[in-house]
Amino acid sequence: MGRLNPVFVEWLMGLPDGWVTDTPGISRTAQLKALGNGVVPAQAEAALRLLLHRADRQEAAA
Repeated sequence: MGRLNPVFVEWLMGLPDGWVTDTPGISRTAQLKALGNGVVPAQAEAALRLLLHRADRQEAAA
């Protein structure tokens, strides 16, 4: 079995090329840790849209 490639994880999360992997002086392990602790931008967008929708509904009901 091969090793997990940080460039692949970066792509899988939908981040721009080099967002983490082009950071100077960061080891492969540190890159994977940073990527693993990150939030997929699409998840963050979905959460914000849901929160804004709920806030708009509450405002309209008031």
